[in-house]
Amino acid sequence: MGRAFEFRKARKMKRWSAMSKAFTRIGKDIVMAVKEGGPNPDSNSRLRAVIQNAKSVNMPKDNVERAIKKASEKGLGDFKEVLFEGYAPHGIAILVETATDNNTRTVANVRACFSKCDGNMGTSGSVIFMFDHTCNFRINPTEVDLEELELELIDYGVDEVFEDEDGILIYAPFESFGNIQKALEEKGFEILSSGFERIPQVTKKLSPEQQEDVDKLLEKLDDDDDVQNVYHTMDESE
Repeated sequence: MGRAFEFRKARKMKRWSAMSKAFTRIGKDIVMAVKEGGPNPDSNSRLRAVIQNAKSVNMPKDNVERAIKKASEKGLGDFKEVLFEGYAPHGIAILVETATDNNTRTVANVRACFSKCDGNMGTSGSVIFMFDHTCNFRINPTEVDLEELELELIDYGVDEVFEDEDGILIYAPFESFGNIQKALEEKGFEILSSGFERIPQVTKKLSPEQQEDVDKLLEKLDDDDDVQNVYHTMDESE
């Protein structure tokens, strides 16, 4: 198995475990998708993907429709995607993805998280090169030969195909998202969820005590309403 499999296996999904937080994050994704490509999922592939993700966390259909309608209103402010980079204690690189309608507030909050947990917020470009930006799809685990599926999709940019308890997972570079989404839909596969992740190129093993120091920062960042995802270079394998 490759790096995507190991990353998926080790990553702590507790960051999306709180249902209310998941709904809030998807709500922001809906706003950004509608502002970018309009309220019709048939012609807006990004919105179509967000709706699939909403279904995967059992977000009620009424909530989704309400969010799309609200996002279509002219008076609603825009959320912008902003990246923050820095270091946790013990030399662990941190990459923070946010969606914000007030960058001044978000900068102050993220900086405070780093400061209170003995970390350091870095400048743009200081750690992003340590992560590969990938896209992923989870499809229904039907009667499919994984090797044949991988060969079938390799021309669309797919790097890895593997199966776990969540279904069949497909990983590829970030820029291949549109081509793969279109190919899966045309081939009749049911896309259960999709998204983007930043996989660390190299990870660092820490002692349990050192991991606790890093986890304090990760949890503090995750608690911030503007934070969508947090990635790091700490080795989380057992």
